[in-house]
Parts: sequence; structure tokens; C-alpha cells
Amino acid sequence: MPAPIHRLLLPATQKTLKNLIYSPLPAVSSLNFPHPSLYRRRFSTPPPSPQPPASHFLRPRTRTPLETQFETWVQKLKPGFTPSDVESALRAQRDADLALDIFRWTALQRGYKHTDTTYLTMIKLLISAKRYRHAETLVEEVIAGACPISVPLYNAVIRFCCGRKFLFNRAFDVYKKMLKSDDCKPTLETFAMLFNSLLRRFNRQTVCYVYLHSVRSLAKQMKAVGVIPDTFVLNMIIKAYYKCLDVDGAIRVYREMGLYGCEPNAYTYGYIFKGLCEKGRVLQGFGLYKEMREKGLVPKGSAYMILICSLAMEQRLDDAVDVVYDMLENSMAPDLLTYKTVLEELCRGGKSNDAFELLEEWKKRDLSMGQKNYRILQRLDDAIDVIYDMLEHSMALYLLTYKAVLEEFCSEGKSNDAFELLKDWKKRDLSMAKRITAF
Repeated sequence: MPAPIHRLLLPATQKTLKNLIYSPLPAVSSLNFPHPSLYRRRFSTPPPSPQPPASHFLRPRTRTPLETQFETWVQKLKPGFTPSDVESALRAQRDADLALDIFRWTALQRGYKHTDTTYLTMIKLLISAKRYRHAETLVEEVIAGACPISVPLYNAVIRFCCGRKFLFNRAFDVYKKMLKSDDCKPTLETFAMLFNSLLRRFNRQTVCYVYLHSVRSLAKQMKAVGVIPDTFVLNMIIKAYYKCLDVDGAIRVYREMGLYGCEPNAYTYGYIFKGLCEKGRVLQGFGLYKEMREKGLVPKGSAYMILICSLAMEQRLDDAVDVVYDMLENSMAPDLLTYKTVLEELCRGGKSNDAFELLEEWKKRDLSMGQKNYRILQRLDDAIDVIYDMLEHSMALYLLTYKAVLEEFCSEGKSNDAFELLKDWKKRDLSMAKRITAF
């Protein structure tokens, strides 16, 4: 470097170094630190470790017993588990919710798919635990084809749908899928559930005829599939005809029972002879009643009472009385309307004494009648009118007839009325005056 330039730079350099050495440092407080704590502590002390904020959200959450059980069962299902392993795990659960969690978790695992058996097991568990909404979801999955079809699974789905009023149509959707399949045809159990579901809708006469068409169609399809009905299924078909008062249709099914190797039972005869009586074919109905009694079959109480009233109104009073006694011997008692019908028809036919005798006899056999004996004639005035009508026509009354009416007056606290009647009857029926006084 040339000398003149060196001499010019040297004083400037010295002045700059002097300013750097002797210039005072700025006050600490004037420095712009980002946080006050940085200049308040000694630089020699290490910064304290940050303390975590006291918050309960960072504490480990306690697992519920259901979660613990779920993890336990998940650990038991080793990798590569099969549908059989899942079914065993589901059956071992007492809690349907836990079983459903396992069912859903296994469905998400790679390489695994539920079968008809696992779906059937899960649906049964949910139904038994009354988890109907979850069961409906699985049913929809089954109908959509989430698993292979099988007769036990589809029958279980139909049974569930038949038990739920708003799933009635869904049951027949499953049934149609069974008809179309090659290896999952409907069975006798399938048809029995569908017939029973249809019969529960026979609650009004106007609706009966609509569903009777469905019953007929279902019966034809049952024959076409090759399913042989039993007595239970045939009785449901007969009952459907009876509900619609199609007695000839019921008799036609009754006559076909022998072709299927089925024997009619008490329900079979009861439905048919009740329908015959209601259609006015009382003699034919009475013939069926005698046929079933010869076989040792006993009809239900309702069938007994319909037959008794029908025979009485047809003036076949001896047969009606015989049926009443048969009913009492089988530990069944007619209702008051049935007693009333028989006794009124006897009185109308001029057999009032027989009516009173029967009344006393039935009181002994049927203790439930109690003190309601003459209320069968609705009121005592009816009985008194019958007695006066007989006296005016010079018809003899038994002591039992007088006794029954007077006892009823006394039991109701009308002793004075009873004695007034007694005096009047003594004047009108002199031949029995002494016996009445003795009473």
C-alpha cells in the first residue's frame, strides 16, 4: 500500500478503536428483552423446569368394567380367529351390549366376515335382552345380504318380524326370498309363524275377508313347495275360515286332514260346530259335537255355550240341557246368559216347573251361581209373572218353584213381600196351601 494512503487510514482506525473501547454500555433496563423474567434472574442459575398446570383433564381415565371385559375378550380372540370362535365368545356373554361390541369389532378385522351362525346368535341375544332396535338393524343387514342365508336364520328373522306389529310386511319379504332361493326353502315352522301372524289381524269382520285371501294363497304355496301341514297349521286355516263364517271352507279343510295323516282335535271340532251354529246349521253342528265326544274330546267353554244357546233357541231343549250337564261334568260352568237362554226357552215352551227344577239342580252343581239364581231371569218380577201365568192357566206348580222364588225374596231383605205373595198364592192354589205353609 502506498505511504500516503496508510497515513490517512491510521488516524481514522485509531479513533474508531478508541470509541469502541471507552464507549459506556447501555443500561440493562433500556434493553428490549422479550420477557421481564429474563433480566431479573442471575445468568448463572439454570432456568427452572416448567411446571405442568394443575388440571384434572391430564389424569389417566379409569376404565369402566364394560371396557375392561371388552379388552379381555378381544385379547382372547387370537389373530386368525374363526366365526366359530366369535360365536363361542358371543354365547359366553351375559351382557348383550358387550356381545354387540365384540360382534362389531370382529367385523372390522381384516380377513374376517360374519356367517349366518354368528348373526343368528347375535340376534337371539339382542331379542332376549329386549334390545329390539339393535336387533332390527341386524335384521336389515341380513335381508340386505350381509351374510349367507340359512333356514334357521331366516326363520328367526320371520319370528322376530311377526312379533313386531310394524315389521309384519318385512316377515313376508323374507319369506319371498326363501321361495326364490334354491337351498333355503320355507319349512313347516315358517308357514306356521306366517299363518299365526295373519290370524292375529282377524280382529274385525270387514278386515277378515281381506286377510282370508292371504291365508288361501299361503295354503296353496305351502302345497306347491311340498310342505306337509300338521294339525296345528290346519287348525289355523280352519279358524281363518270360521272367523269369516265360511263354514264350507272350514269343512273342506277338515275333510282333507286325513290325506295328510292328521287327526282333528278339540279345536278343530270347536271351530267348525261354532261356525255351523252361528250360520243356523245347528243340527249339523250338534252332530259334530257328538262325534267329538265319542272320541273323548272335550270342547272349550265358549264352544259349549254357543252350542247350548243355539240348541235352546231351536227348541231342542232336551239336547241343550244334556249339553249343560256335560259341561258341568267337565268342570266348566256356563255363564248367566247361557243359563238364562235355556230357562227362558223352557218357560216359553210351558215347562216352567222343569226350569225351576233345573235351576235348583244347577245351583247345587255350579257353586259360582250363588245367590244369582233368579237374576238369570234378569229380575224377580219375571219369575213372578211366569208363576201367575201358570196359575191363570190352571197349571200345577211344584213346591220347589214357590220355594225358589220366596227364598230369593228373603235373601234380598224382602220378607214382607214374600209373605204377601205366599198369602196370594194360597188363595189361588188351594191344593198346595198346606205345603206352602209348611215351608
